[in-house]
Formats: sequence, C-alpha cells, structure tokens
Amino acid sequence: MNEKKENGFIGFDYKEIKTDSGQAPFILDGYENFGWQIDGHFDMEKKLHGKDRTVIRMKRDRKIMNRAELTRLQRNFEDCLDQIRKLEQSKESTADIVSMAVGIVGTAFMAGSTFAVTVQSPNIPLCIVLGVPGLIGWILPYFIYKAVVKRKTEEITPFIEAKYDEIYEICEKGSKLLY
Repeated sequence: MNEKKENGFIGFDYKEIKTDSGQAPFILDGYENFGWQIDGHFDMEKKLHGKDRTVIRMKRDRKIMNRAELTRLQRNFEDCLDQIRKLEQSKESTADIVSMAVGIVGTAFMAGSTFAVTVQSPNIPLCIVLGVPGLIGWILPYFIYKAVVKRKTEEITPFIEAKYDEIYEICEKGSKLLY
C-alpha cells in the first residue's frame, strides 16, 4: 500500500474527524477500509449537553492505488453516517416538538386560571375549570415525550439498520480495492 520513493519519502493526506465517543471505534473501522490509518491519538472534548466528543486524526498514503474509487466510496460512507445521525436526531426532535406544544397549551390554561382568580371579582369555578387542564398540560409532556420517542424509534430502526447494511457493503468494496 505504501510505495516509497528512492529517498524513502511518503506523502500523506491527513483527515480529522469529530464524532461522539461511542461512534469512534465504528468510524475508525470504516475509514480503515478506505486506506486511512490512525495518526496520533484520540482527543476527548466536552460538548454541550454533557456529550463526550472524540477527535480522530488519520493519514493515508497520497499514492494509494484506486484512490479515486476509494474516495468515492468514502463519500458514500460519510453520507450514510450523516443520514444515520439525522435519523437518530429525528426520533427526539419530533418528541420535543409535541411535548413542548402540549406544555405550552397547559401553560396557557394555567395563565387563564390565574387571571380568572385575580380579577376584581374572582371566578373560582372558572379558575378550577382552567387549572385542571393546565396541570394536566404540565404533567403529560413527559409521558408524551417517552411515548413519541418509543414510537419513532420503532418506525426509524429499520431505516437505520438498512443504512448500516449499506455502510458494510461500502466498506467491503473499499477493503477489496485495498487488498
């Protein structure tokens, strides 16, 4: 794979990838099928929301055989990874939107309940009628969130598995070109 010139010089391409720590071994294994080798070490970063991020530094011989085809396969691999990431995010984003909407409606009912009791002539029955759905609107979002995430996970899992199968096929083709 590495072809040395008379003076022993090998030119390398370098690549740096930032990813979630849990995905790093999978991504590293994938890139190795396109001629990339780990260069250095993993760097850990703290990201927002407490997620650990890893920086992977890699190198590849510039004169690798079948470079154009390996690069094309690598782009397909990266596209599949991006699609998986978006599918994973869509599970929670839909649940976030639905649960926030219910919470906002609950807050509107609670505001109506508060205004009903604070007017010059308090209307206690209206306060109760608006307060009950307000409280329900504050309690339900948690359960709605969990239910929507579960339903979306069941919907999306086959698509994610299909993308992983596609990644394995791409990596297999890349590996055959290398060896």
